[in-house]
Amino acid sequence: MIWHLIHLLVSLFWDSLRFSRISPDDKTLELLLLRQQVLMLGRHQKRGPTITRSEKFLLLTLVEQLQRCTDLRKAQLEQLIPIFKPDTLLRWHRELVKRKWTFYNQAKNVGRPPIEPQVIQLVLQLARENRWGDDRITGELKKLGYRISHESVRQILRRHSLLPVPEQKLSSTWRAFLNHYKETLLACDFFTVETIRLQTVYVFFFIEVGTRSVHIADVTAHPTQAWVTQQARQFAWKLQTQKCSFTHLIRDNDGKYGAAFDAVFASEGIEVVRTPFRAPRANAYAERWVRSVREECLDRVIILNQAHLKYVLRDYAHYFNTMRPHQGIAQKIPDPPVTVSTGGLVKRRDLLGGVLHDYYRTA
Repeated sequence: MIWHLIHLLVSLFWDSLRFSRISPDDKTLELLLLRQQVLMLGRHQKRGPTITRSEKFLLLTLVEQLQRCTDLRKAQLEQLIPIFKPDTLLRWHRELVKRKWTFYNQAKNVGRPPIEPQVIQLVLQLARENRWGDDRITGELKKLGYRISHESVRQILRRHSLLPVPEQKLSSTWRAFLNHYKETLLACDFFTVETIRLQTVYVFFFIEVGTRSVHIADVTAHPTQAWVTQQARQFAWKLQTQKCSFTHLIRDNDGKYGAAFDAVFASEGIEVVRTPFRAPRANAYAERWVRSVREECLDRVIILNQAHLKYVLRDYAHYFNTMRPHQGIAQKIPDPPVTVSTGGLVKRRDLLGGVLHDYYRTA
């Protein structure tokens, strides 16, 4: 304790002697350095020595004054800043120089403006729905009033992992492939219905693939090639009156058709296409209508005889063609009414004694 007190007294005497030989300017510089460090330590003692840019600049300015002092005086002043290393001061200087030449305010308005999100979504939509390259998409956007370079379009496609057109594989789905030809396709098929006396009755029908319109040819308990050929002739005459342009008819390999059946449609310029054996999905549109007529109508009534079956199928086909929306054609009706009322009360129309319900608006 005594030696520590002697050490403090000697240090105090030495400091007094040293200060008596310092010029007023050097004293002022030393006081500024000490005062600045005390202020920083007092302000940051709880949250750590985080130094602001203004404090760094002030310390660098004060340290710069050391260059004007003598070597002995410079060594004495450097001892007053023990909390900072020379590398730290150099790093602060580099940061201040970097900030000076970065021009943050000016950089915000430099370069191309960002692409609007709706334009990006439109570019992706055009690329996915069509086999178009960046130039073709750029032209389409220009037609729509959007000005964008093909380089920007190319960057958008790459950012969303869309390959350029030459690198895309030529692929398509059967649905997309057949949609091009569906307006010219017909299909036909048989299905059976059991009456109340367990008599098997055959129903022969045609369906237009494009519009989903169904044509009930006739019903019979004993279908023959002559009977089927006669139904084909009557349907062909109906097509002539409607001036329809069909090119192909899809049918299965049932022996009830025969060569005369194919000749009737060949005379009308319609080529008959046979489905593969044991492949009902090849005639999927006809098979799907059979499911609809069974689930919505025939499974909910008991057929008494052929006359009753004709009456039920006639009403259901009229409902199917003129009143029922279809998912396969975007909720459209195959043969909708000319005028549709959008006002008035919503009412219900019962068909087949309440088996089917149709909703409409009063005028």
